[in-house]
Amino acid sequence: MARKVGIYTRISRDDEGDALGVARQRQDCERLADLRSWQAVKVYEDNDVSAFKRNVVRDEFELMLKDLRAGLIDGIVAYDLDRLARQPRDLERLIEIFDERARLSFATVTNDINIATPDGRTMARIMVAFANKSSHDASRRIRRKHLELAQQGKDSGGPAPYGWRRDARNEVDPKAAQAIRQAQREILAGVRIGTIRQRWWEEGLGNPRAGTKRMAHHHVEHILTNPRLVGYRTYHGEILYGEDGKPVLGEWESINTLEEWEAVCAVVAERKLDYPNKNRARKYLLSGIARCALCKTKIRGQTNHKWKPESKASRYKYQCSVVNGGCGKVGRIGEPVDRLIVQLVLEEQRERAATAATPGEQRWPQEHDLELVSQEITQLIEAEKAKQISVSTLLQMLPSKERERDELKLSRTRFYKEQKQAEAQAGAENLTAEEFFDLPIERQQEIILHSLSAVMISPAGRGRRVFDPSLIEPVWR
Repeated sequence: MARKVGIYTRISRDDEGDALGVARQRQDCERLADLRSWQAVKVYEDNDVSAFKRNVVRDEFELMLKDLRAGLIDGIVAYDLDRLARQPRDLERLIEIFDERARLSFATVTNDINIATPDGRTMARIMVAFANKSSHDASRRIRRKHLELAQQGKDSGGPAPYGWRRDARNEVDPKAAQAIRQAQREILAGVRIGTIRQRWWEEGLGNPRAGTKRMAHHHVEHILTNPRLVGYRTYHGEILYGEDGKPVLGEWESINTLEEWEAVCAVVAERKLDYPNKNRARKYLLSGIARCALCKTKIRGQTNHKWKPESKASRYKYQCSVVNGGCGKVGRIGEPVDRLIVQLVLEEQRERAATAATPGEQRWPQEHDLELVSQEITQLIEAEKAKQISVSTLLQMLPSKERERDELKLSRTRFYKEQKQAEAQAGAENLTAEEFFDLPIERQQEIILHSLSAVMISPAGRGRRVFDPSLIEPVWR
């Protein structure tokens, strides 16, 4: 009976995402398995995955070890030993399984090392140690090269970040840039990153290399707050500053203005402080806004379990819940309440917009002060370099200037955050009810809260419950 083996393939970097490298490895490994009269029952493929970086988990490698230990496969075929392991600890985990299970098979295309034998294990340990050193040396050279490129404002290669063209990574991709700007306006208007992430996945935006795979939350957040959007060069995730104390500018087109980018970053950071590890998702418009008129407890929406597809009842209802500290005596089907409140709010905002003056875009009034203090910091650093002042004098004068500069930058960020938020949240007066309900739920709630502080819901009483608008009382701001 032929031995059942698993084929392991891996390549560290696949910029094109076409998996041609691992495909070639698989073909060679299948050919070797045929020559040994082994049956290849599964291919474990880690494409675009490093075996050297300690913080990288190779999912298929871990699955292969699990299957090997469980006896689902009787051996491994790999293209080369360094495809399997570039860290000694990974090799030792593999050797431990070969110690536990006798008669396991092992083969590589490029050499005759066999970790099923003591001599083969010794040679494997030596080879992995040299592969590890080679990776360390290459990593050190690459880091130094990337730093040099970063200081010059140049790209380090690799796939173009989302927002720039794949064939000319210094030029903006108009469609992607539009998607980023729209998402940023939504962030400023109160929409969650999770909502944007879901919409991008449905529209195939944001992650062209992953195909149908949904992006992680932090990937979307990075795209929308990336310093590259304003032309800033980063190194290891941090904005890189030149000798003049100013951010190094990259050789690519920008997507945002500094004011827009700072506003979005401030809103994202503010949410993390306000809602640490908390899901801000909402399913129902008036959840947390509606209150029971009897006990004044907040009412939240919940599924109406009496609803049936053929009925005309609402899919959801607003119910005062004893679990949330309420009296449990007030409940109302949801859709008529929502439609009434939306109609009232949109009418109120139209009336307010008709009488309000249109504000023009204002500039932060302390821009000149920030420029002056930045120049003073630069002059102090240049004076020390020219030996006009001592290092001791520089360190006595510099901290106060840096504090003043940082406080002014914080003030600028706060100013433009409030301005851009107001711009993003404006324009609700022009919406129809249908357009309103097409917006993300977070945006809907922001529009409601712009006009209302609460909605008081009174009990309907006994008997036939026909919707009575007089029992729904909006509390205007």
